[in-house]
Amino acid sequence: MPSISCKSLIIISKSPIMQTGLGSIMSRYFPDYERAFCRSQEELTLLQLRRAIVVIVDISGDQRNPRSHCDQYYTLQNQYRDIHWIYLVPRAIYPLAVELLMRPESSLLSDIEPIESLVKAIRSGSEHAERISQTLLKPEPEEFNDNQDDVMLTFSERKVLRLLGKGWGINQIAALLKKSNKTVSAQKNSAMRRLSLTSNAEMYAWINSTKGMKELSLFSAYGEQDEWKRALQKDISLSSKSA
Repeated sequence: MPSISCKSLIIISKSPIMQTGLGSIMSRYFPDYERAFCRSQEELTLLQLRRAIVVIVDISGDQRNPRSHCDQYYTLQNQYRDIHWIYLVPRAIYPLAVELLMRPESSLLSDIEPIESLVKAIRSGSEHAERISQTLLKPEPEEFNDNQDDVMLTFSERKVLRLLGKGWGINQIAALLKKSNKTVSAQKNSAMRRLSLTSNAEMYAWINSTKGMKELSLFSAYGEQDEWKRALQKDISLSSKSA
Protein backbone atom coordinates (compact mmCIF):
# COMPACT_ATOMS: atom_id res chain seq x y z
CA MET A 1 0.00 0.00 0.00
CA PRO A 2 1.31 3.49 -0.76
CA SER A 3 2.41 5.62 2.16
CA ILE A 4 -0.09 8.30 3.18
CA SER A 5 2.73 10.76 3.84
CA CYS A 6 4.25 10.30 0.42
CA LYS A 7 1.86 10.10 -2.51
CA SER A 8 3.30 8.52 -5.64
CA LEU A 9 2.26 8.91 -9.25
CA ILE A 10 3.52 7.21 -12.43
CA ILE A 11 3.46 8.74 -15.91
CA ILE A 12 3.77 6.32 -18.84
CA SER A 13 4.33 7.71 -22.34
CA LYS A 14 6.59 6.94 -25.27
CA SER A 15 6.74 10.63 -26.12
CA PRO A 16 9.34 12.70 -24.23
CA ILE A 17 7.26 15.80 -24.90
CA MET A 18 4.20 14.20 -23.30
CA GLN A 19 6.29 13.08 -20.32
CA THR A 20 7.62 16.60 -19.87
CA GLY A 21 4.20 18.20 -20.28
CA LEU A 22 2.45 15.83 -17.90
CA GLY A 23 5.32 16.17 -15.43
CA SER A 24 4.96 19.96 -15.49
CA ILE A 25 1.22 19.71 -14.89
CA MET A 26 1.79 17.40 -11.93
CA SER A 27 4.46 19.71 -10.49
CA ARG A 28 2.11 22.67 -10.71
CA TYR A 29 -1.09 21.09 -9.42
CA PHE A 30 0.20 18.21 -7.29
CA PRO A 31 3.56 19.27 -5.83
CA ASP A 32 3.20 16.80 -2.95
CA TYR A 33 3.22 13.80 -5.31
CA GLU A 34 6.38 11.90 -6.09
CA ARG A 35 6.62 11.26 -9.83
CA ALA A 36 8.11 8.38 -11.79
CA PHE A 37 8.37 8.23 -15.59
CA CYS A 38 8.31 5.19 -17.90
CA ARG A 39 8.14 4.74 -21.66
CA SER A 40 6.04 1.57 -21.43
CA GLN A 41 4.52 -0.82 -18.93
CA GLU A 42 7.54 -3.12 -19.35
CA GLU A 43 9.67 -0.53 -17.51
CA LEU A 44 7.45 -0.51 -14.43
CA THR A 45 8.90 -1.97 -11.24
CA LEU A 46 7.06 -3.76 -8.46
CA LEU A 47 8.14 -1.07 -6.00
CA GLN A 48 6.68 1.69 -8.19
CA LEU A 49 3.36 -0.13 -8.52
CA ARG A 50 3.13 -0.89 -4.82
CA ARG A 51 3.66 2.77 -3.93
CA ALA A 52 1.59 4.42 -6.67
CA ILE A 53 -1.92 5.69 -6.10
CA VAL A 54 -2.29 7.14 -9.63
CA VAL A 55 -0.94 5.93 -12.98
CA ILE A 56 -1.39 8.13 -16.06
CA VAL A 57 -1.01 6.16 -19.29
CA ASP A 58 -0.66 7.89 -22.66
CA ILE A 59 -1.67 5.20 -25.14
CA SER A 60 -1.64 7.53 -28.15
CA GLY A 61 1.81 6.19 -29.06
CA ASP A 62 0.67 2.55 -29.02
CA GLN A 63 -1.52 2.49 -32.13
CA ARG A 64 0.48 -0.11 -34.06
CA ASN A 65 -0.86 -2.95 -31.92
CA PRO A 66 -3.43 -1.34 -29.62
CA ARG A 67 -5.18 -4.54 -28.51
CA SER A 68 -1.94 -6.04 -27.24
CA HIS A 69 -1.10 -2.90 -25.25
CA CYS A 70 -4.62 -2.64 -23.82
CA ASP A 71 -4.50 -6.32 -22.84
CA GLN A 72 -1.27 -5.70 -20.92
CA TYR A 73 -2.78 -2.81 -18.97
CA TYR A 74 -5.95 -4.84 -18.39
CA THR A 75 -3.79 -7.47 -16.67
CA LEU A 76 -2.01 -4.85 -14.57
CA GLN A 77 -5.32 -3.31 -13.51
CA ASN A 78 -6.52 -6.67 -12.24
CA GLN A 79 -3.37 -7.00 -10.14
CA TYR A 80 -3.34 -3.44 -8.76
CA ARG A 81 -6.91 -2.37 -8.09
CA ASP A 82 -5.95 0.18 -5.43
CA ILE A 83 -4.41 2.36 -8.16
CA HIS A 84 -6.43 4.97 -10.05
CA TRP A 85 -5.59 4.22 -13.70
CA ILE A 86 -6.06 7.23 -15.98
CA TYR A 87 -5.75 6.56 -19.72
CA LEU A 88 -5.24 9.23 -22.38
CA VAL A 89 -7.03 7.68 -25.33
CA PRO A 90 -6.96 8.63 -29.04
CA ARG A 91 -10.39 8.56 -30.63
CA ALA A 92 -9.22 5.89 -33.09
CA ILE A 93 -8.88 3.26 -30.35
CA TYR A 94 -11.61 4.56 -28.05
CA PRO A 95 -13.95 1.55 -28.62
CA LEU A 96 -11.13 -0.85 -27.76
CA ALA A 97 -10.26 1.12 -24.63
CA VAL A 98 -13.88 0.96 -23.48
CA GLU A 99 -13.91 -2.80 -24.07
CA LEU A 100 -10.69 -3.60 -22.20
CA LEU A 101 -9.79 -0.73 -19.88
CA MET A 102 -13.03 0.65 -18.47
CA ARG A 103 -13.15 -0.59 -14.88
CA PRO A 104 -14.23 0.83 -11.50
CA GLU A 105 -10.63 1.85 -10.83
CA SER A 106 -9.99 3.51 -14.22
CA SER A 107 -10.85 6.72 -16.08
CA LEU A 108 -10.72 7.20 -19.85
CA LEU A 109 -9.77 10.70 -21.01
CA SER A 110 -9.18 11.98 -24.51
CA ASP A 111 -5.55 12.49 -25.54
CA ILE A 112 -6.58 16.08 -26.40
CA GLU A 113 -8.28 16.58 -23.05
CA PRO A 114 -8.09 20.04 -21.41
CA ILE A 115 -5.63 20.17 -18.51
CA GLU A 116 -8.50 20.93 -16.14
CA SER A 117 -10.14 17.57 -16.90
CA LEU A 118 -7.00 15.63 -16.04
CA VAL A 119 -6.52 17.59 -12.82
CA LYS A 120 -10.17 17.03 -11.88
CA ALA A 121 -9.89 13.27 -12.52
CA ILE A 122 -6.87 12.99 -10.23
CA ARG A 123 -8.47 15.07 -7.48
CA SER A 124 -11.75 13.15 -7.69
CA GLY A 125 -10.04 9.79 -7.27
CA SER A 126 -11.08 6.49 -8.81
CA GLU A 127 -14.34 6.30 -6.82
CA HIS A 128 -15.73 9.67 -7.91
CA ALA A 129 -14.04 10.52 -11.23
CA GLU A 130 -15.92 10.18 -14.52
CA ARG A 131 -15.41 6.77 -16.10
CA ILE A 132 -15.36 8.35 -19.57
CA SER A 133 -14.72 12.03 -20.21
CA GLN A 134 -17.24 14.20 -22.04
CA THR A 135 -14.61 14.90 -24.70
CA LEU A 136 -14.55 11.23 -25.70
CA LEU A 137 -18.34 10.94 -25.55
CA LYS A 138 -18.86 13.78 -28.01
CA PRO A 139 -19.40 12.72 -31.65
CA GLU A 140 -16.35 13.04 -33.85
CA PRO A 141 -16.27 16.50 -35.47
CA GLU A 142 -17.43 16.21 -39.06
CA GLU A 143 -15.85 19.49 -40.13
CA PHE A 144 -12.52 17.73 -40.51
CA ASN A 145 -14.07 15.49 -43.16
CA ASP A 146 -15.76 18.30 -45.07
CA ASN A 147 -13.66 21.44 -44.88
CA GLN A 148 -10.22 20.13 -45.76
CA ASP A 149 -11.09 17.97 -48.76
CA ASP A 150 -9.08 20.13 -51.15
CA VAL A 151 -6.05 20.63 -48.88
CA MET A 152 -2.84 19.10 -50.24
CA LEU A 153 -0.02 18.56 -47.77
CA THR A 154 3.56 18.27 -48.97
CA PHE A 155 5.41 14.98 -48.52
CA SER A 156 7.51 16.44 -45.69
CA GLU A 157 4.47 17.87 -43.91
CA ARG A 158 2.67 14.54 -44.14
CA LYS A 159 5.67 12.70 -42.73
CA VAL A 160 5.98 15.07 -39.76
CA LEU A 161 2.26 14.91 -38.94
CA ARG A 162 2.29 11.16 -39.33
CA LEU A 163 5.12 10.77 -36.85
CA LEU A 164 3.40 13.14 -34.43
CA GLY A 165 0.30 10.98 -34.78
CA LYS A 166 2.35 7.93 -33.83
CA GLY A 167 3.45 9.63 -30.62
CA TRP A 168 6.88 10.92 -31.70
CA GLY A 169 8.22 14.19 -30.33
CA ILE A 170 9.81 17.02 -32.33
CA ASN A 171 13.31 16.08 -31.13
CA GLN A 172 12.82 12.44 -32.10
CA ILE A 173 11.46 13.37 -35.53
CA ALA A 174 14.36 15.75 -36.16
CA ALA A 175 16.90 13.06 -35.25
CA LEU A 176 15.15 10.46 -37.40
CA LEU A 177 14.83 12.68 -40.47
CA LYS A 178 18.26 14.27 -39.91
CA LYS A 179 16.79 17.75 -39.81
CA SER A 180 16.94 20.52 -37.25
CA ASN A 181 14.20 20.96 -34.66
CA LYS A 182 13.50 24.34 -36.26
CA THR A 183 12.90 22.76 -39.68
CA VAL A 184 10.58 20.08 -38.28
CA SER A 185 8.62 22.68 -36.29
CA ALA A 186 8.33 24.85 -39.40
CA GLN A 187 6.94 21.91 -41.41
CA LYS A 188 4.44 21.16 -38.65
CA ASN A 189 3.34 24.80 -38.51
CA SER A 190 3.09 24.95 -42.30
CA ALA A 191 0.82 21.90 -42.31
CA MET A 192 -1.34 23.45 -39.59
CA ARG A 193 -1.73 26.63 -41.66
CA ARG A 194 -2.78 24.63 -44.72
CA LEU A 195 -5.36 22.80 -42.60
CA SER A 196 -6.54 26.02 -40.88
CA LEU A 197 -5.64 24.59 -37.46
CA THR A 198 -4.77 27.11 -34.77
CA SER A 199 -3.52 24.95 -31.89
CA ASN A 200 -1.80 21.66 -31.13
CA ALA A 201 -5.08 20.39 -29.70
CA GLU A 202 -6.81 21.02 -33.04
CA MET A 203 -3.89 19.40 -34.85
CA TYR A 204 -4.13 16.19 -32.82
CA ALA A 205 -7.91 16.18 -33.20
CA TRP A 206 -7.44 16.34 -36.99
CA ILE A 207 -4.77 13.61 -36.94
CA ASN A 208 -7.15 11.32 -35.04
CA SER A 209 -10.17 12.17 -37.18
CA THR A 210 -11.33 9.92 -40.01
CA LYS A 211 -10.01 12.44 -42.54
CA GLY A 212 -6.64 12.69 -40.80
CA MET A 213 -6.20 8.94 -40.46
CA LYS A 214 -6.96 8.51 -44.15
CA GLU A 215 -4.75 11.41 -45.27
CA LEU A 216 -1.77 10.20 -43.22
CA SER A 217 -2.38 6.47 -43.80
CA LEU A 218 -1.78 5.83 -40.12
CA PHE A 219 -3.25 2.33 -40.20
CA SER A 220 -2.10 1.18 -43.63
CA ALA A 221 1.68 1.27 -43.25
CA TYR A 222 2.57 -0.28 -39.92
CA GLY A 223 5.81 -1.56 -41.35
CA GLU A 224 7.11 1.94 -41.97
CA GLN A 225 8.45 2.42 -38.46
CA ASP A 226 10.41 -0.83 -38.77
CA GLU A 227 11.88 0.45 -42.03
CA TRP A 228 13.04 3.63 -40.28
CA LYS A 229 14.57 1.56 -37.50
CA ARG A 230 16.45 -0.53 -40.05
CA ALA A 231 17.65 2.64 -41.77
CA LEU A 232 18.92 4.00 -38.47
CA GLN A 233 20.67 0.72 -37.67
CA LYS A 234 22.29 0.82 -41.12
CA ASP A 235 23.54 4.36 -40.50
CA ILE A 236 24.94 3.33 -37.12
CA SER A 237 26.72 0.30 -38.57
CA LEU A 238 28.21 2.37 -41.39
CA SER A 239 29.45 5.01 -38.97
CA SER A 240 31.00 2.36 -36.72
CA LYS A 241 32.84 0.84 -39.68
CA SER A 242 34.23 4.19 -40.71
CA ALA A 243 35.35 4.99 -37.17
